[in-house]
Amino acid sequence: MADDQEKTEEPTSKKIEDAREEGNVAKSQDIVGVTVLFVAILALMLMFTFIADRVLTLSRYYFSLMTQPMDRELIFDMAVVTFREFLIMALPISLIVAIAGVIGTMAQIGFNFTTKPLSPNFSKLDPIKGFANLFTLQKALEAIKITLKSFTALGVGFLYFWFFIEELPTVALFTLPDQMGWLRDKAIVLAFVMLVIITVYAIIDLFITRKHYFDKLKMSKQEIKDEMKNMEGDPHIKAKIRQIQMQAARKRMMSSVPTADVVITNPTHYAVAIVYDETKHHAPVVVAKGVDNIAIQIKKIARENGVHIVQNPPLARSLYAEVEIDRPIPDMLFAAVAEVLAYVYKMGKKRKGNP
Repeated sequence: MADDQEKTEEPTSKKIEDAREEGNVAKSQDIVGVTVLFVAILALMLMFTFIADRVLTLSRYYFSLMTQPMDRELIFDMAVVTFREFLIMALPISLIVAIAGVIGTMAQIGFNFTTKPLSPNFSKLDPIKGFANLFTLQKALEAIKITLKSFTALGVGFLYFWFFIEELPTVALFTLPDQMGWLRDKAIVLAFVMLVIITVYAIIDLFITRKHYFDKLKMSKQEIKDEMKNMEGDPHIKAKIRQIQMQAARKRMMSSVPTADVVITNPTHYAVAIVYDETKHHAPVVVAKGVDNIAIQIKKIARENGVHIVQNPPLARSLYAEVEIDRPIPDMLFAAVAEVLAYVYKMGKKRKGNP
């Protein structure tokens, strides 16, 4: 009994789906961050010329004001122009980064719209539980991960930044466009190095997050048994199972029609396909039957495969009502069926088709 209560089993698809509906998903924020950073760097590289032109334009504007007296109207005008220029430069990148964040999330969990996480949960306001959650193993691992990532990024970034500082005396002699070009090249190098470091940590975080997520959703054997019982008792699940079973049985039945010796119809509402192999059965066997649309499909398949179709309304209705699929016909219908088969054999039209 103790083994049944231990959560040793992998979560079922229903358990995972229920968790998704609650907003509980395996999402690594580091993967989202890497995606956003990569797209932001790419956008900056593509838009660097545009941004540089705006910065130069803004610089010329500032230089043009150096001879003017500083008053309230001028300060307001400078603020408006500065805000406008920075908005023009930042807005496209901001939109691209926001889209990248959505893509980074959907790439991990797919589309999952739910409002349940927004529902008020007053149990989260419990100060005792909140204080206890600060000292969990997961929080400790998260703190260690953030510390390692920060020190690695800062350390490597500082080394590269130090190398760049040594070049500043030479760069100070460049023209402004050349300085912008130098800044662009160094920013790309530094961003690429940071991206590699963060990507390594993001991949590690993704594996840790997914393992922790599925470990947390693990179920006991008893929980799996209870879930199966609940699913079997659900009328919607039962209806779905019956539908799948009927579709499978119908597909299997239709695949047997080409092997039939004859299809007996009434001729519009009923169709019964019969095969007779005296080496396997002592009597003819019904391999397919149906009414209305199914009967039409049976006759269509029969025509396509050269199976003879015979119209005999009383016999078709009797066979449909009395004989199940893959069962031999009863003795009381043997004579009538034998007469139909004899007619087919006599006419030499077995599997010849009936246009």
